[in-house]
Amino acid sequence: MLFNLFISNAFTQEINYPHPVSSVMLNIEQQPVKMAYMDVPSTKPNGKTVVLLHGKNFNGYYWKEVIQFLSEAGYRVVVPDQVGWGFSDKPNIHYSFHLLAANTKKLLDTLGINKAHVIGHSMGGMLATRFALLYPKVVENLIYENPIGLEDYKTFVPYQSTDVQYNNELKAGYESLKKYQQSYYPQWKPDYEQYVTAQLAALQRPDFKTATWASAVTYQMIYEQPVVYEFKNITQPTLIIIGQADRTVVGKNLLPKEVASQHGNYPALGKWLKGQVKSSKLVELNGVGHIPHIQVPETFKKNVLNFLKE
Repeated sequence: MLFNLFISNAFTQEINYPHPVSSVMLNIEQQPVKMAYMDVPSTKPNGKTVVLLHGKNFNGYYWKEVIQFLSEAGYRVVVPDQVGWGFSDKPNIHYSFHLLAANTKKLLDTLGINKAHVIGHSMGGMLATRFALLYPKVVENLIYENPIGLEDYKTFVPYQSTDVQYNNELKAGYESLKKYQQSYYPQWKPDYEQYVTAQLAALQRPDFKTATWASAVTYQMIYEQPVVYEFKNITQPTLIIIGQADRTVVGKNLLPKEVASQHGNYPALGKWLKGQVKSSKLVELNGVGHIPHIQVPETFKKNVLNFLKE
């Protein structure tokens, strides 16, 4: 399946998902909603499944290399575009991590999957937490990759209404999205441009205003629905991969510099998370930012496969 992206009248780019995209129909708040996903079998299956949960500014596209190495290692890989993102519908509903977790469970039920390893990156880490708490018997192992939600943002980030957030996000374009994504890496590389294109492409489906409203509403979801107080309840064996150069804070642009500098300290937050999750292992990656699976793919691959094989 193909993203057809018109950034301007004179410029067209296309983003190809790495595998065929299917969909499951859900009923949410009395309306039919399509949830898109990739379901990638292995040519040498080991009988295990891995579910990949994307971050706020991403979709299934950015998992392409992770899908490849997991598939080659024998895993079936399921990659949902959460409702509100990517190829999925973006309805005007009340978004919650509980809802996204229930949608993901419905997808797994539809595919006949009873157990899975779960990898959550960034916002996907918050969703993975809620999923593991709601469906503990489904999650065999949990992997956090630079998750957000390790702080309760509403305790120090000023509140702004969804309308204000929406109006601000309506100003988004390629250059502003790129500038934000540049903060994910200690050093920007031309190869990272494709992930900016993928983010902007998703904002064209079904149209920019509808997608942007969903983006604004899901920002509020992150702000208003912390999981930070519940990591201590996680029981599954857990791998925590933390890029030590990450300083992500949701709503950082609303903070004075002196306040912002006191938060998003991932070296400290990673250690704190390990202390919260009883059965966990922490891998600290020096010089690595918010997305280890893109910045240092071989290191990420090695740590993930070693953990899943333990």
